[in-house]
Amino acid sequence: MNSIPQSKPQGPGRPKDMEKRAAILEAAKALFVRNAFAGTSMDAVAAEAGVSKLTVYSHFGDKDNLFREVIRARIQDLLPEDIYEFDPSQDVREILLRIALTHAHIDCDPQNVGTFRAILSDCRQGNPRYGKLLWEEGPTRTHKLLERLLQQAVDHGKLEIEDVQQASVQFFALIKGDLVLRRMFGCDGCQEAFATEMESNARAGVTTFLRAYLPR
Repeated sequence: MNSIPQSKPQGPGRPKDMEKRAAILEAAKALFVRNAFAGTSMDAVAAEAGVSKLTVYSHFGDKDNLFREVIRARIQDLLPEDIYEFDPSQDVREILLRIALTHAHIDCDPQNVGTFRAILSDCRQGNPRYGKLLWEEGPTRTHKLLERLLQQAVDHGKLEIEDVQQASVQFFALIKGDLVLRRMFGCDGCQEAFATEMESNARAGVTTFLRAYLPR
């Protein structure tokens, strides 16, 4: 008599655990933007994600670490590392323009602006460490990636730069100008016109940067 094949037992639920982690991150992301850090509790995150508070703590430890992971996940989604890859066969202008336009589109996104405003709200309430977390996961990371790219461009004779760290700061200042501050203060007017201005400024910033650092 043939035996009935037995189905294999399920594993320890790792995919389900990752689904819960992703749900917690999405819930925390929405709540931090809506209520800022101070107004977001771990209870609220658990309720929004449809999990227990114990599950939130088991994945992230505490609210500070959850906030850092939210910022890290958001920034890595928006600015994956391959955006800053250097290809010696490609025109350096096109490489820098790719980076500049990516940043311009990010700075136009209302959700990103809402996140920055929420963090600034916490800083004004005496919680500067949350702004520091954003700075570490955002600008510090992107500056290091750009510094690496610029040094590779120098090594391949594409650019002439004595101080790549300073040049990285200059690059971001040129492509952003005062437009991000205007957006933060609500002085951006029409969304479509502002997006066009952001892109135009990013392109002009790349041109100005290359005037300074292309080999003579």
